[in-house]
Amino acid sequence: MSFFKGQEELNLTEGGIVKPLLFLSLPIVVTNLMQTAYNLADTFWLGQYSTEALAAISFAFPMVFLLISLGMGLSVAGSVLVAQHTGADETEQAEYAASQTVSFAFIASAVLGAVGYPFVREFLAFLGASPAVLPGATAYMQVVALGLPFMFGFFVFISLMRGAGDTITPMLVMFGTVVINVVLDPFLINGWWAFPELGIQGAAIATVFSRALAMAVGLAIMLSGTRGIQINLADMKPDLEYLRKILRIGVPASIEGTGRALSINALLIVVGLFSTSVVAAFGIGTRVFSVIFLPAIAVARGVETMTGQNVGAGKYDRAQEANYVAAKGLFGVLGVAGVAIFFVPTPIVSVFTDDPAVLDIGAEFLRYVALSFGFIGIQRAFTGGFRGAGKTLIAAAISIAALAVVRLPVAYVASQGVLPTDFWFLGQPDVRGIWIAFFASNVIGAVIAWLWFRRGTWREGDVRGTDEHNQLEADDPGATTGDD
Repeated sequence: MSFFKGQEELNLTEGGIVKPLLFLSLPIVVTNLMQTAYNLADTFWLGQYSTEALAAISFAFPMVFLLISLGMGLSVAGSVLVAQHTGADETEQAEYAASQTVSFAFIASAVLGAVGYPFVREFLAFLGASPAVLPGATAYMQVVALGLPFMFGFFVFISLMRGAGDTITPMLVMFGTVVINVVLDPFLINGWWAFPELGIQGAAIATVFSRALAMAVGLAIMLSGTRGIQINLADMKPDLEYLRKILRIGVPASIEGTGRALSINALLIVVGLFSTSVVAAFGIGTRVFSVIFLPAIAVARGVETMTGQNVGAGKYDRAQEANYVAAKGLFGVLGVAGVAIFFVPTPIVSVFTDDPAVLDIGAEFLRYVALSFGFIGIQRAFTGGFRGAGKTLIAAAISIAALAVVRLPVAYVASQGVLPTDFWFLGQPDVRGIWIAFFASNVIGAVIAWLWFRRGTWREGDVRGTDEHNQLEADDPGATTGDD
């Protein structure tokens, strides 16, 4: 029997915890790994192209994250609503939630891309991109801004399918599009064969084109209703009343994602005070982290779905158990990975560059942060549980506390020599202050998440509510969901 389970084989509200959580999370790990392959392919080929291109992508990636995070709350809200309605065995309400989420996500992403496009260059310059780096980073981000609806579309497809308990279908769709992106990258970047040499802009075009294909396939699957959740054209007419429900859940989730992105972008201002080699090493380090933390992100999404479905079914103790199992498991797995990386960081960095200065700085970055990896797992597990219960504001508060209240201030103060002390390197400018900030924020974020989850405030009801749409279904189970 395959280790990957389809929705029809996966019961998240009955039986044991570990197996269904693994069956749900493993395809997410593979999907996220393939999604990260977009970034890694860009980083690899641009690293071979030039150090300036590598530095440019280090500025562009956080801005991509910011744009996506601004609208990511809609997909989180859709996933939570679909999960809770599915757990409560409310199929028509789940389909309506999915259909409305698709509509509003497309509208929001189109508006966001159009508004953001004219300000790309100014924002990158504000972040500290040097004159040598700014043109390439701007070219990359302008392509991404125009292609934002395609990128949003696929993220929404992944989220809605996951809320219904189907994580295998998005994994299969992702595989094909990643292959296309990886193949296109070198041709468009380097001008191989009949293609023009587009440099960093070519990497952006390859990414947007691939994700546009993924979105088209995802929409076709959801419209057919053959896998996971179904969307209906009649239900996709924007319902402003239902939008209020989506925003109640989604806005805090957007705040969480945007807070993360703004913190990363603000941190780039601090990183940009150092040399181009430091900026490039920072970009490599964050790309490595994006791979290492895949299990944490995947299991957190699995916990989000398990919590949502069990809260919908009224099984709060089972939802709690899933959170603790995930937190303990991730602490162990990522802790072991961190110890391994602590001892051999240089070979990992050397995959992306052969510049001696970047190698040394990147290896130092990994070594400082590696032993805090396990704590990232704890934080991710519990914030996933909060989101699944609809308590997206709590998840946002935890993330912002770790990044904006701890990481960013510590990074600036410790790296810029503003401390009145002669202890160690503190008291003089030194990039190691940024690395220490990463370690401190990872540990403190985990402690905050654990203590807050223990309070049990996430148990205070679900987020399905009793709006007009739900009341119609209660009164007339055969009512048409598209006429509300």
